[in-house]
Amino acid sequence: MKSASNTDTRRGVNIKNSEPEHGLSVQEAAARLHRDGANALPAPPRSDIWNTATEVIREPMFAMLIVGAALYLALGETGDGILLLAAVVMVISLTLYHERRTDRALEALAELSAPRARVIRDGLEQKIPSREVVVGDLVIIAEGERVPADTILRRSGHLAVDESLLTGESLPVDKRPSLEVVRLAPSGTHEEHALYSGTLVTSGHGLCEVVRTGAHTELARIGRTLSGIDTGRTRLQEETHRVVRWLAIAAVLASTLVAVVHALTRGGATYAWEEGGLAGIAMAMSMLPEEFPVVLAVFLALGAWRLSQVNVLTRQVAAVEALGAATVLCVDKTGTLTRNHMTLSRMTIDTHELELAAAESLPNEFEELLITALRASHPSAADPMDRALGEAARLFGTDALAVWEPIKEFPLTASRPMVTWIGGELGNTARWACAKGAPEAIAQLCRLPSASHAEMHRNITSLGGRGLRVLGVARARLAEGPLPQLEQLAFDFLGLLAFVDPLRTEVPDAVAECRAAGIRVVMITGDSPTTAIAIAREAGLERTAIAATGRELETLDDTALMSKVGETDVFARVRPEQKLRLVKALKTLGEVVAMTGDGVNDAPALKVADIGVAMGGRGTDVAREAADLVLLDDAFSSIVTGIRLGRRIYDNIRKASVFILAVHIPIAGLSMIPVMTGYWPLLLLPVHIVFLEFIIDPACALVFESERAEPDVMRRKPRAANARLFSRRMVAVGVAQGVGMLVGCLTTFLWWFGSVGVDQLRALTFVTLVAAVLTLIIVNRSWTESALEMLRERNMPFFIVTLGSTVMLALALGVPMMSDLFSFAAFPVEFLVPAVGCGISSVVWFEWFKKSLH
Repeated sequence: MKSASNTDTRRGVNIKNSEPEHGLSVQEAAARLHRDGANALPAPPRSDIWNTATEVIREPMFAMLIVGAALYLALGETGDGILLLAAVVMVISLTLYHERRTDRALEALAELSAPRARVIRDGLEQKIPSREVVVGDLVIIAEGERVPADTILRRSGHLAVDESLLTGESLPVDKRPSLEVVRLAPSGTHEEHALYSGTLVTSGHGLCEVVRTGAHTELARIGRTLSGIDTGRTRLQEETHRVVRWLAIAAVLASTLVAVVHALTRGGATYAWEEGGLAGIAMAMSMLPEEFPVVLAVFLALGAWRLSQVNVLTRQVAAVEALGAATVLCVDKTGTLTRNHMTLSRMTIDTHELELAAAESLPNEFEELLITALRASHPSAADPMDRALGEAARLFGTDALAVWEPIKEFPLTASRPMVTWIGGELGNTARWACAKGAPEAIAQLCRLPSASHAEMHRNITSLGGRGLRVLGVARARLAEGPLPQLEQLAFDFLGLLAFVDPLRTEVPDAVAECRAAGIRVVMITGDSPTTAIAIAREAGLERTAIAATGRELETLDDTALMSKVGETDVFARVRPEQKLRLVKALKTLGEVVAMTGDGVNDAPALKVADIGVAMGGRGTDVAREAADLVLLDDAFSSIVTGIRLGRRIYDNIRKASVFILAVHIPIAGLSMIPVMTGYWPLLLLPVHIVFLEFIIDPACALVFESERAEPDVMRRKPRAANARLFSRRMVAVGVAQGVGMLVGCLTTFLWWFGSVGVDQLRALTFVTLVAAVLTLIIVNRSWTESALEMLRERNMPFFIVTLGSTVMLALALGVPMMSDLFSFAAFPVEFLVPAVGCGISSVVWFEWFKKSLH
């Protein structure tokens, strides 16, 4: 055979031939490595710590925090300014930590390609790092090895390759050598003489010539289709950004109005302008919604941390919340629903079928069937079905190969799809030919009569209908003398073997939980329709009567495709570009699509889906880079855990947002109403707002985030795709709670107005406000369970906030220096109970309206 001259075919130059035994020279290989670069997938640009921090600060919500802090510091409100700056530092630190941890974890996962490759250079076989393989190298491959680059097979010994990472097909693909081909066909056309980077050799051996490396391989091609897809902001980010912007504008206008009105209604004197300035600052501080960006950032960052505790790596933090809104979960079969590990499931002899899972031991005739199949396998097999036979033999204690001495192999060919080994048992002169392969080929070898052939066909149809891969097994005894040709032997048909790529044990429960949560599970696979339907039924998918095939999808326009995806849950023989089209069709129908996958073929669909979930155990670098979430343990049940956590996070963000909206209404009202009346004393000063921020901020960022999921979180339908966090109903709830608190505070004020001093009146009103804020936290911790039940639920941040605020309030009321700072004066102890009671009663009415929210 002649080998390539090592000219770069990706530039359209024909490869000429030279002697294969020599290969490239070491010097020429080094020059090509320098010219073309390493044989590795392009690494995504990794921003340094300063770039990452700058990107975070450029976000409008975070920029608002910094500007707000600077404004407070400029006005002399050091405490509030430091508080906001601390929040900024915390958020940036969490983001930097999360991104660096994610990068390190992804780097640890990058182990797809074989670490070393065997090449011929200067006429000698050498083992080199696979990243040093160059165009023109002659690579030696054998069972169990991964192909290090895109190559053309020049010589082979019955080579078969697992291309499931590229095509989704779990069965090995036979390859044929070619001496004439000088370049690979256009990308996406898989040829019988082509071996692609990252694919696994399951049987045979060969010599191949490298024609594409690194970024030019088929493995990298699909990755390049991801570059033009813009993911943009999530709905929650956009909505929060819009609300924060409008509230910030309102805060500036209202604070200016309060300052001017207060000064003008009091004659415009200098002291009136000073008081107006304080009132304006208090108003701005009461309305500036700095808690919203903190809540969104902290909840999602801590949600990503919680997911990491259950082996789910978050690449895009916003996907944590979005996962809870998923309405459709598109899953690949191989390696996602199934284990991607062939197992011997059943054996059939005549009309007798044996299910191995239910068998404690093998009857003699079935043991003979298994032994014969083992002896027809390669001793060091990488083929998944050969390995399954070995596992079954170990399970039943069958040591068939210990005394078996193989003599000659008749390997699998295109014209003869079966493998035959001739050998004998040690200490025994008898020789046997053991064959296994395609049932029809075995039947022809055995010259089965029509009745037996019909019986075999019925068994094959029955097994195939259950999604099983079927092989036939035969045996012949050899006479003494020279080895004959196979056709000269009288083979006896022993039976059929049925293999299954078994379903992951947790999948049926996970699918059932998805269904209970209103989430539709759709299988999209490159495998056959029969296998896909069988696995779908076993997994518990709903519509499994028929599978739509990739060939059928080719005939559908976009309108017909949307109709098809709306009524079909199983798609088989689907190509990578069709997966992407299916996901787009589902999104067009208004679905929130979560897509799981592990192969390169899944990457574009992972990228365009609302939530892309990649498998980390056996997934490709391309898939992981395209995904929002990576399952480090490849457990399908982890997806359900993520959905549950996503719903919990959204619920808690909604509770925190209602709390923020509600709590600012009495603060703003107590800042504005005294100014508007013209004769009421100022009730809230900037120092009071600072005190309240020490309750509000921890409550928003920690108390609600720590709250457990509602009991019905996985028993209700996903929220609508266009659902708004600040819906009319939620805004109405927040406003009603806030107005109730304001009425409670004003009730306290008016009750004692004129009968106590101004500082005493301010202190009593503030006590009512603090009691109302703490009660507001309690009633909003759950919208399905009562406040008394929630007080029994452990929530350490709530305990700390309640204890800290109570102690601080006691100090502000009881320590003269603190009282002077807060402009408080001591009041009779018996006034404390009605003041606190008024605050509690202003919020506790919400308990009667909780059930109407669900």
